[in-house]
Amino acid sequence: PRAVSWITYVLVAAGLGIIYLFPLLTKAVPSPLVTIIVLTALTLALGLDVRTVGDMGALPDTLPVFLIPDIPLTFETLMIILPYSVAVAVVGLLESLMTQNIVDDLTDTKSNRSQEMIGQGIANSATGFIGGMAGCAMIGQSIINVKSGGRGRLSSFVAGLFLLILVVGLGDVVSLIPMAALVAIMIMVSIGTFSWSSIRNLRKHPRSSSIVMIATVVTVVYTHNLAIGVLVGVLLSGIFFAGKIAQLFRVTSEISKDGRERTYRVEGQLFYGSVEDFMNAFDFREALEKVVIDVSAAHIWDISSVQALDMAVLKFRRDGAEVEIRGMNAASETIVDKLAEHDKPGAIDKLMAH
Repeated sequence: PRAVSWITYVLVAAGLGIIYLFPLLTKAVPSPLVTIIVLTALTLALGLDVRTVGDMGALPDTLPVFLIPDIPLTFETLMIILPYSVAVAVVGLLESLMTQNIVDDLTDTKSNRSQEMIGQGIANSATGFIGGMAGCAMIGQSIINVKSGGRGRLSSFVAGLFLLILVVGLGDVVSLIPMAALVAIMIMVSIGTFSWSSIRNLRKHPRSSSIVMIATVVTVVYTHNLAIGVLVGVLLSGIFFAGKIAQLFRVTSEISKDGRERTYRVEGQLFYGSVEDFMNAFDFREALEKVVIDVSAAHIWDISSVQALDMAVLKFRRDGAEVEIRGMNAASETIVDKLAEHDKPGAIDKLMAH
């Protein structure tokens, strides 16, 4: 491949200068558009040997034609397509949602995310019948649109229509645009999109949040796959969240005056991350006639917590104590009724067998 010449870097620097300085003169014309016009004219006038859009590949010169894909409509075909289509759909949805958040912040508005996602799905389904590729909202182009004064649906429509006219009708002109102009614009987008304050605040933020952010960025850069990066970030966030919730869990107890009954009060979220603390809070060797497990300030989440509750109840019953579970909320009661074993016949025998 042809090496990048030093003049390319000069053009990129000149483009950045135009982008940031031209708005000081007037904002009637978007500075990125001025950058493209000026650098293209300069390249042609001086005959500079730099890469252009035309060097990246041939541009289409006709409108797309409706065509039903010629593929076998079988389950095997679906299994071949499914992994790629799911990955593209996830990345498209994630990038569109991130774009909406950024645009909402820039314009102090609130967009209808459900409507946008439905529209994107319909459009991507239809574009396959005219030979197109799936698409989504683009962060870079959207920021350029907003910073150029675009606010409504008309700005997006005009951008798409103008791009179609440029590519199909003025492809020869577009192919002359130097890549340096586009690089300058994308650098501007990157600078404007990146939250520079996040670097300064790394030490102030919770360590878990900083780890999630860094891991997500590194994963996206290394794999070039936004979906994998988001998945890593979500998994790490879930792990850290579970750890924090488990730390807020506690069990206290109180013995009756006659020493025959003990009440255990469970507070917090009872799930796989807190079942060990839950079980360690009970003294199964204590001689009692009755044990009350008060879960009115707790919530039972999963099968691990139900199994722990089973184990605690059965261990007390095995030693002859009467056990009462008190204060269970409706959601916890539903999962316990569905999964619990402690009230079923032979439950103690099963415990002894283990």
